[in-house]
Parts: sequence; C-alpha cells; structure tokens
Amino acid sequence: MQALRMRVGFGSASSMMTTTSVLGHGGHARVASAVPIGQRWINYGEVNSDGWSEHQSVVIVGGGTAGLAVANQILELQPGISITVVEPSERHYYQPGWTMAGAGIIKKEATRRTEAEVMPKDVRWLRSAVQKFLPGFNAILTEDGHKLTYNFLVVCPGLQINWNKVKGLEESLGKNGVVSNYSYKYVDKTWDELQKFRSGGKAIFTHPATPIKCGGAPQKIMYLAEDYFKRESKTSSIAFYSGQPSIFTSPPYAQVLTKICKERNISTHFKHDLVEIKGAEKKAVFKQLDTQELLTVDYDFIHVTPPMGPCDFVKNSPIADAAGWVDVDKHTTRHKKYPNIFSLGDASSLPTSKTAAAISAQAYVLSHNLTQATANCPERFIQYDGYTSCPLMTGYDKLVLAEFDYSLGRRETFPFDQRKERKSMYLLKRHVFPALYWNALIKGKWHSAAFDFPAWTRTSVPPPAAAAVTATK
Repeated sequence: MQALRMRVGFGSASSMMTTTSVLGHGGHARVASAVPIGQRWINYGEVNSDGWSEHQSVVIVGGGTAGLAVANQILELQPGISITVVEPSERHYYQPGWTMAGAGIIKKEATRRTEAEVMPKDVRWLRSAVQKFLPGFNAILTEDGHKLTYNFLVVCPGLQINWNKVKGLEESLGKNGVVSNYSYKYVDKTWDELQKFRSGGKAIFTHPATPIKCGGAPQKIMYLAEDYFKRESKTSSIAFYSGQPSIFTSPPYAQVLTKICKERNISTHFKHDLVEIKGAEKKAVFKQLDTQELLTVDYDFIHVTPPMGPCDFVKNSPIADAAGWVDVDKHTTRHKKYPNIFSLGDASSLPTSKTAAAISAQAYVLSHNLTQATANCPERFIQYDGYTSCPLMTGYDKLVLAEFDYSLGRRETFPFDQRKERKSMYLLKRHVFPALYWNALIKGKWHSAAFDFPAWTRTSVPPPAAAAVTATK
C-alpha cells in the first residue's frame, strides 16, 4: 500500500492536468496526512483517510479559472455542501497576462500564484489527475487508483496544448527565433526575441485550425510587436497565417481588425495551417487547407500559437461528444445524457470563444442550475447566451474590447462603441482586469457584464447579414 499525500482544506488552480503527487489506492487507505502551514508541509504520519470522504455532494474536476469560480459560487449558494476539487498542479496562472509578459509590459512572475493561495478554504483539494470517468456509477478514478463518487460532477480541466502536432516545434521553441506566449516557461523569450529583432526582418504570427483558448491572443502579440518595431524605428515585414477562415469570429470586430491590418501593412493569409518548423533554416511550412498544398515561408521571428484540443482523458470518455469536448446543452451547461454532470470553460462543448470572460458568465449559470438540480427544480434553470469577451490589445496604449454572444453580434458593456481603439480600454486590461481576476472572478464574485451591469449601460447590436471578412492576401 502506498502513501497518499494531500493538502487538507487548501488548494490550487491550473489549466492543465498533467501530473500527480497522490499515490494512494482507493478504499479507506492509510495515508500520510499533510497540513500546509504557510508554504511548509507538516506530516503527521500514517492516519486513516476518513477526513477525505470517498463520496462528496459535488466533485469538480479541474482547479483552474472555471473550477475555482464554480466552487466559490456553489459554496455561496449552498453553505456547508461537501465539495472536492481534483487538481494536480501546484501553481495557478493568470494566463490572460501572458500576452503582456511576452510584450515586456509585465514580468511573467506577476501571473503566477501557488494553488494553495487561491483554493477556497471550505473545499477539499485532491491533488491528483483524473484517469477515467464512470458516469453510470457516478464515479471518477484518479491516476493513482483513488475512487470518488458524487451526487453532482462538474468537469472543467481546461484543454490540452498539442505542441507535438507541429513537426519541429518542440525542439525549436525558445531558440531560432521561435517563440510562443502559450507557455509560461518560454513566454519571456518572446520579449527577448522582439528586442533582438533587426530592422528589415520578417515577423510571422500564426493561428492554428483548431479551437484555442483566447482566440484573440495570436493577434494581440502581433499588434504589440508592430507597435514596438515602429517605436524603435525598426522596419519590418509582418504576416499573419491562420488556419481559420477569417480574422475573428464576430463580424463587427473582424471588420475593424481587417482595417487595422491593412493600415499597418500586415499581410493576412487564412486557411493556412502551420505544420512544420525548420528551426535551423528559419523556415515555416504551412498547409493550405482548401488545396492541401504546402507553402514554405522564411522568417526571422515567428510567434506560434500551437494546436489545441480536448484533454485525452475527456476525449476518450463516455461524457465527450464526437469532437472530444464535454457534451453539454449550450444554454444550461448540463450534460445532454447525464443530468447530474455539468461542464464549463475550455473543456466544454459550449460553442463560444474560450475565454476567462466566458467562464465568468458560464460559472454563474452553472452554479445556479446545479443548485436548482439538487432541489430537483430544473424548471428554474437560467440560460447562458454565449457571452464572451476578448480584450484585443492593438498597441501599447490602445485596445478594442470585443464582447459578443452566440449571435456573434456586439454585446458590449459600456455605453459607447467598443470597436474603436481606446487608451481607456487598454488601461482597463493592463490594471483593472488582473485585479478583477485575482480578487473577484476566481473567488466567484464576478459574474461578467451579462449579470453585473444594469442593462441601460450596455450596447447590444446584432451582426450584419454578411459573414465575417474572409479575403486572403
């Protein structure tokens, strides 16, 4: 029998469930109990695991943004309810800040905290990773063999970054001019390479054909780089290669971004998916998705947004849809087959952009609906309308605050046109949003503009009949 190591009453958050330090095996195993005091561990030796019940009212898989927000909101609605959060990571990251770190605006360390700092004190944190879902038995199995049963299950482990899907990317990352803001380890390399960039060089920015977290991030760093080169009087050739059919999901904002690219001489190439990096030669290979032809492009600097997808343990489970995401109703966040399972965030099938702002609205709806489900009152469910937001930094002092819903029309918070680049919105992103994240969103106190602002403050405009701009240069 192996020892089971866990933190009692504390926890953490992260978007990737990749490792585990819990080594026990199911039943009433005898465990090495460990209680955190500050950042230290105090071990009390072998004790019975009764402090960790095998059955909980609610089990939440994932202690990232979504898991923390939901845990706190459920506790607010149902004080004293038993909740276990299953999350293997030691650190929690404010990933929306990585664009700013890559552009030299902040240090990457400002985006990281320990998991124990952010986990709700009234939940149990099982530091392990899920191996298998057993929805027919209302149970999950962890990688260490531990079994948890539940009344309700919330699945929100985030998504999986598939670096290996681009040939040569992993071995080139952080050198040969290859960078990515999607890795905490390498995000500061982006700023290093931007400073090394020589006048007359060619900079490429990519967006994969797959769904990704924060769909605007591949462009944000591009606009910031263009602004930085201009401020440093460095001439440059900038190109955006995207596997998507258009520059942005929501047509009203796509029109604005297309205009910005044209004004700044940024060439755009859609339906071009990055398939290989030849680091030593500084060449990138793209596949044209309509013709399947390969195009090789030289670069001096390339920022890669890697392919992403559902976590393998979700994709290969009974709760997934055909694409591998947790199969939920897009309005209620409740599973289509298993009524005591809910999902939100990047792991869910909710057909909207995968952002922290979307989670703020989804968490509010899910927590309410799960609470009504515990009372067997589904008629009291509320509806999620697809609200999401993407603060598009278009320079070091300007930002377009995109907000939209399932209609893809504008769903804006402020009583002015947010399609216009504004310094005030840049300052909102730079200073206000990080504070809101740490002090409100993950604590369950921020329910998005969809619920926290009165209707009279908002601008809501349906999308034009025409589709998003798809022209390729």
